[in-house]
Amino acid sequence: MRNAIRLAATLGCAFAMAVPALAVTEPESAPPIVINGGEIELPTSAPAPEFLKGVFDTIYSGWLFRDADTQAMQTDDFSNPGMIFVDQGVDQWSKVDGTEGKSCADCHKDISSMKGVRASMPKVNPDAKELWSVENYINACRTERMGAEPWEWSSAPMEAMTLAISLQSRGEPVNVKIDGDAAPYWEQGKEIYYTRYGQLQLSCANCHEDHYGDMIRADHLSQGQINGFPVYRNNGAGVVSIHERFSGCIRDTRAEPFKQGSPEFRALELYVASRGAGLPVEGASVRH
Repeated sequence: MRNAIRLAATLGCAFAMAVPALAVTEPESAPPIVINGGEIELPTSAPAPEFLKGVFDTIYSGWLFRDADTQAMQTDDFSNPGMIFVDQGVDQWSKVDGTEGKSCADCHKDISSMKGVRASMPKVNPDAKELWSVENYINACRTERMGAEPWEWSSAPMEAMTLAISLQSRGEPVNVKIDGDAAPYWEQGKEIYYTRYGQLQLSCANCHEDHYGDMIRADHLSQGQINGFPVYRNNGAGVVSIHERFSGCIRDTRAEPFKQGSPEFRALELYVASRGAGLPVEGASVRH
């Protein structure tokens, strides 16, 4: 049985490499995500960024590529299992931790002050003179201001906090900076995106650009947009960070992933985020 699964996986990826790009199937429609009976409506499509012209005319949320049951879970905050982790993050926000006797709220007040943060991440920290993700800023606050231990990149408290912060930007369009001091990181991320990795010699673009809309095994390939991340994933019954998803994709090519939080993954995060510029931050999104 195990050998059969391995063979199916190999054939599925080989199929993705062999089928021409014309096999791409766009969604038949792109209805908005209507949350809480109409309280919030999130667009699921937007014009492609200028640098993607000739590749995509329109960019689509990954929500459109999920089954109806999974989609429905995201349309009601009461039924959305990701909201449990949002609540955990909000609790952590006000929790005193570390030798300085401080919480996040002591400096930043209510967590609503984080509105817009997720939409602009990652970005270059002028003090550190390098590209930082939300997780870097969280750990800098913990270690430098709170005197607390840093959290592991995809640990439970970090994922809950990043999800709670993301929710504050729900509906805000992704708008990451890719020029000026961010340009070298964007170029690095682009190179990684189009590089083939692993025994299967697949790049991000092979699945999410050449074959989005197609099926590989039981997976309906999306454009790989990350405006919904971190997400709650049903198949793991937990929250998955952006870098954790990158790691999983690279492992699927039978390659050794970059370390989560590494400069390589942060650069890739910037490039992939820029491909979704104009799509709204979805906050506590749900995927299969």
